[in-house]
Amino acid sequence: MAKPVVAVLRTKPETVLEDYARLLDLAGYQEHLDRNAEVALKINISWHVWYPACSSTPWQIEGVIKKLLADGWPREKIYGAHNRTVVVSAKKGEVANKHKPVLDKYGIRNIHLYEPEEEWVRYEPKGKMLALPEIYPDGILIPKRLIGSNIIQLPTAKTHVFTTMTGAMKNAFGGLLHERRHWTHSVIHETLVDLLTIQKEIHPGVFAVTDATFTGDGPGPRCMIPHEKDLILASADQVAIDAIVAKMMGFDPMSLKFIRLAHEAGLGVGDPAEIEVVGDDISGENWHYRGDQNTLASRGQKLIYWGPLKPLEKFLLRTALAPWSYAASILYHDVFWYPLIGKRRAKAALKGKWGKLFASYPER
Repeated sequence: MAKPVVAVLRTKPETVLEDYARLLDLAGYQEHLDRNAEVALKINISWHVWYPACSSTPWQIEGVIKKLLADGWPREKIYGAHNRTVVVSAKKGEVANKHKPVLDKYGIRNIHLYEPEEEWVRYEPKGKMLALPEIYPDGILIPKRLIGSNIIQLPTAKTHVFTTMTGAMKNAFGGLLHERRHWTHSVIHETLVDLLTIQKEIHPGVFAVTDATFTGDGPGPRCMIPHEKDLILASADQVAIDAIVAKMMGFDPMSLKFIRLAHEAGLGVGDPAEIEVVGDDISGENWHYRGDQNTLASRGQKLIYWGPLKPLEKFLLRTALAPWSYAASILYHDVFWYPLIGKRRAKAALKGKWGKLFASYPER
């Protein structure tokens, strides 16, 4: 059996768009997408303010779009896809992160997978489920639009308070599940595996492009320390691309539960020894990132999901009381952490080469 391919290139702002085109060819993207189907670009918005490594970069989105158009994909068959959460506004985030101007520049549809704007339908998975049927006993709802579309996941390389690192597999979390997806946090690893099973059933083509120009270390996906790593990655195997990013971060990929479970289920390859890395040499990469850091907000969440408050989880997070948790998250991240800590770090990042490239993109 052939090893899955993960393409990796070193890049710089002056050549990043051309490098993305070369990256997709190295990963053989056209072999993995159905030419007769639409292409959904699943854009990552982890915060509605700009913070380095937090959300998809505008050059990541532009590089992929330019390559698709150059290779003859009809623009009317390409669309950007966003979902909604209870604490992050995708409509604010697509402006703050300069995603919408890129889509507008190339005439690409911008779809927000919200009800009632978009129809959601009950889906009965054919493959084995590990968690979702118990979390949603009334049925698993997914956006109807995504069924039959190719999917290109567009994550960034960053750490995460619940999954140690987050990438291609976690990016589906913000696309296939509705705004109550936080109900699954206590079984987040199993949920990501379930979502990959569903992706393989509903999408004729599955692909991932990870931006590691800016990367994040610490209590992600928001309160991180940003670093410039000047790398971009692509693969048709979401497990493999996450494994390679995890290894560069300094983690043992197979020690991360969602990667190990997906590997064992045959949904992809999580063992780096079984993955073919093409492009630039990254054998010496070890960023020594931390996967065990928390914020005040995440400590509270973990007490509910896995700690002494576990018996109260449904009462606290799935009843009329739930808005307290949304308010607490917004107060911590938007009112406290970003103004006092994050804004200063973001301002410093704008002085670097990737920050200057971000600043060069139009705001509208």
